[in-house]
Amino acid sequence: MGSQPQPQPHPLPTAFTPATPAGRDGLAALLAAPDRALIALDFDGTLADIVPDPEQSRAHPGAVGALAALAPRVASVAVITGRPAGVAVRYGGFAGVPGLEHLVVLGHYGAERWDAVSGTVRAPAAHPGVRAARAELPGFLDGIGAWRGSWIEEKGQAVAVHTRRAEDPVRAFESLRLPLAELAARHGLIVEPGRLVLELRPPGVDKGVALAEYVREVGAGSVLYAGDDLGDVAAFSTVEKLRTEGIPGLLVCSGNEVPALADRADLVVDGPAGVVALLTALASPPAGT
Repeated sequence: MGSQPQPQPHPLPTAFTPATPAGRDGLAALLAAPDRALIALDFDGTLADIVPDPEQSRAHPGAVGALAALAPRVASVAVITGRPAGVAVRYGGFAGVPGLEHLVVLGHYGAERWDAVSGTVRAPAAHPGVRAARAELPGFLDGIGAWRGSWIEEKGQAVAVHTRRAEDPVRAFESLRLPLAELAARHGLIVEPGRLVLELRPPGVDKGVALAEYVREVGAGSVLYAGDDLGDVAAFSTVEKLRTEGIPGLLVCSGNEVPALADRADLVVDGPAGVVALLTALASPPAGT
């Protein structure tokens, strides 16, 4: 019996060739049937460069244009972030952009949702443990000498402690891990570590859960997920599970500063600039069309 003819997707630059067979299968599925593909992306470190002050974070200059060019060709584009959904929309510049009418931002690991088609955010009330931990944190940190130079970021459904501004950021980060885990446990929360940040948030919500639910919602036939930090590991695990269920996936790591993520990725690109270049390449129409 002869083999079935395979679709011939348009070529991408060799820099975007996945290193793994599963990744190559995921990319081939995306290119063969883009109208069934879900493009899911983290925000900080993936669509936006990491900056010392998270309030100054903004999407890479080419990100919105690349997303607007790609979005009409695929089933859906979703930004999945630990930030409040409205903050990610504002810092990303996503509102009112032609081509992004059906963009979805899943904020607070999916606890909040912003839909471009309506321009509104749906969000639950803050977890009582988050409110209690937020009130306790300033005095709690005052009693820990190693925290000096770190600062608290209020995130609505979560609260985070950053150590990037500390005199010794890594030492401050490590010295805070256990005390913050104990504080979180007292209030029914967990601690999610990232790059020089420790986030206290409710259990049972993560990017993997948010991604799995959205894949089912849109009926995606393939998935690309791009992230850069430990908070994206759960989403990588979801894509790996979806592969076992017959849904091809491509795992993209933005940068290689987090080996736990980069080592699992099918494709490692050069930070947000590399992510934008990949999205731009995916948005280019096949030759001859």
